[in-house]
Amino acid sequence: MAKNRFENSRGSSQRQLRVGELIRRALSDVLMRGDIHDDELSRISITVGEVRVTPDLRIATAFVLPLGGHNADELVKLLAKNKYEIRRAVTALIKMKHSPDLRFLQDRSYDQMDETRRLLSLEAVQRDLRKPDEDDAE
Repeated sequence: MAKNRFENSRGSSQRQLRVGELIRRALSDVLMRGDIHDDELSRISITVGEVRVTPDLRIATAFVLPLGGHNADELVKLLAKNKYEIRRAVTALIKMKHSPDLRFLQDRSYDQMDETRRLLSLEAVQRDLRKPDEDDAE
């Protein structure tokens, strides 16, 4: 019996990563140029941190954040409202057999990096990270 390729825990394939990066660049270009005819959307500078694609390349989830990080939930709703126009503009820039359905989520990776930095700077963690010979010198 053949393995089910979609239920492995190895992570994204090279193809998924390449397609995700291709869509991320196209989406960034579309949003930067203001190709979408929505006044609210054209006033916001948007960072597209990552695009993850399903194994069948039918759904692309874009992780977005407005510049400054304020009102991210409103941005996600606004992008979802305009997703068909955005999809059309992105499809015009990329050459794929099928245009993936776009989904938008708030990018929380920057918050996670800040929290990791904060935790690593704690005295208890710094003490554990010191080399043994540094403790003897004190």
